[in-house]
Amino acid sequence: MDLGRRPYAYSKMDMEDPEEKIHRRAQFLIYKVLEQADSRRKPSFLGIKVSKLKVKIGKRLKRLRKKMLSGISAARVGVYKQVISQLKAWKRLFSHGDTIVNQLPHLFIK
Repeated sequence: MDLGRRPYAYSKMDMEDPEEKIHRRAQFLIYKVLEQADSRRKPSFLGIKVSKLKVKIGKRLKRLRKKMLSGISAARVGVYKQVISQLKAWKRLFSHGDTIVNQLPHLFIK
């Protein structure tokens, strides 16, 4: 049975040129990209508004996060200063072996 004698028959090529194969593949990909570009619709007015709103919200969230981080770090510094001052006060109270009892006037002792 000979494939060449029938109409619309074809035979598989034994060896295909690699450059030809690459060129054919590139042409196909270009065709597909152009086809997708043609099938795209113009963005709707609502879609544009929604995307602008998302950007606006994102910017506000970013600013809020920065403000919160700076506020938290300022609060942390304030707490640290208070703790250090309290430790210094306690150190003064309990330094040199003196106790609160020794510092009280001798009014209660008879």
